[in-house]
Amino acid sequence: MQILAVLIPVSLFLGFIGLVAFVWALRTHQFDDPKGDANRILTKDYDDRPAP
Repeated sequence: MQILAVLIPVSLFLGFIGLVAFVWALRTHQFDDPKGDANRILTKDYDDRPAP
């Protein structure tokens, strides 16, 4: 039972870090255009080999 005194605060801390990372991603507009990103890889205009 003593391990719970360690595991509960650690899990709460990690959850808080995840929440902060998610809010940061929302505020920096990381999720603005998910459909555009999904379709961009399928276009013929995409060139993954730059010119030498």
